[in-house]
Amino acid sequence: MPLTPEAVTFTPFVTGLTQPVDIGFRADDPTLYVVQQNGRIVPVRNGAAGDPVLDISGNISTGNEQGLLGMAFHPAEPFAYVDYTNSSGDTVIAEFAVASDGSFDQSSERTVMTIDQPYRNHNGGEVVFGADGYLYIGLGDGGSANDPQRHALDLGSYLGKILRIDPTATDGRPYTVPADNPFVDDPAAKPEIWSYGLRNPWRFDFDTATGDLWIADVGQRQWEEVDLATAADGGGKGVNFGWSAFEGTHRFNTDQPAEGVQAPIWEYEHGDDGCSVSGGAVYRGDAVASLVGWYVVADYCSGNVWALQAGADNALTGNVLLGRVGSPSAVVRGPDGELFVLAHGDGALVEITPG
Repeated sequence: MPLTPEAVTFTPFVTGLTQPVDIGFRADDPTLYVVQQNGRIVPVRNGAAGDPVLDISGNISTGNEQGLLGMAFHPAEPFAYVDYTNSSGDTVIAEFAVASDGSFDQSSERTVMTIDQPYRNHNGGEVVFGADGYLYIGLGDGGSANDPQRHALDLGSYLGKILRIDPTATDGRPYTVPADNPFVDDPAAKPEIWSYGLRNPWRFDFDTATGDLWIADVGQRQWEEVDLATAADGGGKGVNFGWSAFEGTHRFNTDQPAEGVQAPIWEYEHGDDGCSVSGGAVYRGDAVASLVGWYVVADYCSGNVWALQAGADNALTGNVLLGRVGSPSAVVRGPDGELFVLAHGDGALVEITPG
């Protein structure tokens, strides 16, 4: 059955939130742990938001693209990992102990990484565990405009990258670097780097069925892009996605090398379609059969929500505009494969349900 906009409905799930940007899920726990940019994580149970399980609002910087930006529960240990900008504006990846009832021990905070941020935007914010059990961390190019310090293609910088680490403390070290990371043997590179050449990979997703990596990378002044790195080709391992030599498929900073770049699977121009891509997850639920395997992505400015389908050789074979949601900050997949769209300005979660 072909996918059409009529196949889905955007159904309000919960309201009364403040700037939702992410949702975390624990094994065998039906609770939705909603990450709010204001520094609080609130549990949603039975369609209602409860009191915060974590409140670090007094420890973060706010405004622009700063704040509490992402969270992931460890798949096997009683820990959660959060990404926030501290009072100095720098990115902190921190670990918190989590009790069996889902409450966070705020006093248990342990800093895993701190990354200097030169500006107040392009902080990234995604933290997600892959099927390999490692933590992947999205970092923007550091901000301002035009990648002024040329971080994104510089393997000596963490900025403009996706990192891959084992975040658990080991032998007195706050984290360890997997031995099979692509640049561990390059003395000029940060060994934590998994992928590079990214402007602001605000949200990315590993397809639970295929292992393919989808990245929504926020553009500069004209082009938004979605990148795809298939599991068969390493799931993004060592891939150069091109910024700031390119914005989308278009040459940008001509002093940056154009060779070895993997082009996006899709790009769209600023205008009616929007101005800031906010990904994104592959649908693996049961409710909408025609949507299975499609990557669902949104734009914060227009509210457009699209579904994209990939074919062989990273070719785009389907693009369907499903509808609109107010100021979507992310599309997140639950453990059952169903999708939520986070309406940032409305303070709501919207579920994608059958039409």
